[in-house]
Amino acid sequence: MTNYKSIIVDKPHEKVSRITLNRPDKRNSLSTNLRTELFDALESNDKNPDISVTIIRGSGKAFSAGYDLTKDLDELDPYYTAGGLGHWPRHVVEGCFKIWDLAKPVIAQVHGYCLAGGTELAQSCDLIYVADDAAIGYPVVRNISPPDNQFYPWIVGMRKSMELMLTGNSMSGKEAVDCGFANASFPKIKLEEEVLKVAINVAGVPHDVQQFNKRAVHRQMEIMGIRSGIRAGTEMQQLSMHTKSAKEFFKKVKEEGLTKALSDRDSKFGDYREDKNKKNSDE
Repeated sequence: MTNYKSIIVDKPHEKVSRITLNRPDKRNSLSTNLRTELFDALESNDKNPDISVTIIRGSGKAFSAGYDLTKDLDELDPYYTAGGLGHWPRHVVEGCFKIWDLAKPVIAQVHGYCLAGGTELAQSCDLIYVADDAAIGYPVVRNISPPDNQFYPWIVGMRKSMELMLTGNSMSGKEAVDCGFANASFPKIKLEEEVLKVAINVAGVPHDVQQFNKRAVHRQMEIMGIRSGIRAGTEMQQLSMHTKSAKEFFKKVKEEGLTKALSDRDSKFGDYREDKNKKNSDE
């Protein structure tokens, strides 16, 4: 697959590939087509001897505001996941581990909104660099469910995880660094330059060695239980989808539209879609 419609792939430096999520009018919401193209590009880079590291970034005003809730049910998923109850969270987690298991490092370059599925995509990467004023969060916990990929306790610790899960509030880029979600934050105008510096540094290590460096960290996390823990969380997500609140939200979406449903959700908090200083799109 080379004629991409939802992403742009370029090579800003020798051995460095960059994938740009390219649905700016939808805040780069993760449609089936975008995800299909993204995984295709990542796997192509992993097989390409001329590429040592991949950067993922978003076009326009955001990294990604999450999964496209207007998904066409006739579209095929990017990869097969066994059906039945819990299919979607299992599918999401499998996708995150597909990135985790790539031989070559992947870097997330995050600016603007990084919400819901956008956070799941970013945390799947090996390194995360963010704009100081990025907004990173999982507002879905306010009325639907915990995340499909319940990475928060593993990445930011129990107390910060609990705060994010019980409020649905967002973190700034600087806060994301402080709690361990991201490696470093920069002024938005400097973010691209700084991420490219890191990518060039990473690419300087031979990728036959780098794959073991990457796995060395992952294996320790796996021994501590991260893979089993995150997979177990998919059942909690699915159970929450059957609550009265979740059913009422999806009924509102069907009757009044997604925009109205999200605005009603966030109006009492005055953030995300209802933030006077920022505008959001899909989750």
